Amino acid sequence: MNSPESRESVEVADFWRRLGLPGLVDVHTHFMPDRVLAKVWSYFDAAGSLTGVDWPIAYRHEEQRRIALLREFGVRTFTAMLYPHKPAMAAWLNSWAADFAARTPDCLHTATFFPEDGAREYVERAVRQGARVFKAHLQVGEYDPNDPLLDDVWGLLSDAGVPVVTHCGSGPAPGRFTGPGPTGRLLARHPRLRLVVAHLGMPEYGEFLALAERYGEVRLDTTMAFTDFSERFAPFPRERRGELAALGDRILLGSDFPNIPYPYVHQLRALERLDLGDAWLRAVCHDNAAALFSDNSHPEARSF
Repeated sequence: MNSPESRESVEVADFWRRLGLPGLVDVHTHFMPDRVLAKVWSYFDAAGSLTGVDWPIAYRHEEQRRIALLREFGVRTFTAMLYPHKPAMAAWLNSWAADFAARTPDCLHTATFFPEDGAREYVERAVRQGARVFKAHLQVGEYDPNDPLLDDVWGLLSDAGVPVVTHCGSGPAPGRFTGPGPTGRLLARHPRLRLVVAHLGMPEYGEFLALAERYGEVRLDTTMAFTDFSERFAPFPRERRGELAALGDRILLGSDFPNIPYPYVHQLRALERLDLGDAWLRAVCHDNAAALFSDNSHPEARSF
């Protein structure tokens, strides 16, 4: 119990036990094929153009150790956020993710897509196979969510009620199709889409909070928001904390584990110091995601 990660496990457990929770639900964690993750880590190591800052990976471990760490932290349910950066990649990633979910019962079966011929078919196949959440990365993928090749995909996911965690904000660096404009147009066409705005829409916090106020199925995850690291380049406006409180039933815990440059517990402390109360923390760190993903129509649905 003397290693830093062992001590951190105690700190994380103290956090959720104090709130009377059975553990945490983290909707934004990354698991992907080893060679893909190695390339992601290399990009962070090089301070690539989408980051531009020093970004040491805090949990650079092999896959089983990363899974074990989340369990030691008390994360009862997590995701395998993975995403393509080019065509002819998403279907392969979905096959890997289906296998990962089958051998990792506390991971929500995650899938992804890209604007390409055949996208509707492989997304429909993933939903049939039990995918519980999708990931769309507009920054890395450099695609417009309103691309006609995705019309049927968004419609299918909206009708199925499957949440899509979407990196659509312009942080840490803007992309061609990031920002509230493209996503707002998407939601105008698919107002029932269960879109989860990753990183709280950083740095366009206000605009994405407004979209959540306008569309009742929009949620936002906390990934990296409010942390000392992000506050340096994308500070959350203090005057908007009231909106966070008002949308307390649609804010979800996300962390970006393992690709974070600080300890996991820091994300929890950053939420706590917002001083929005224990009920808000309980909802954000467990109850909101548990309600979103508790679906008895899925035979693999588990207790949160």
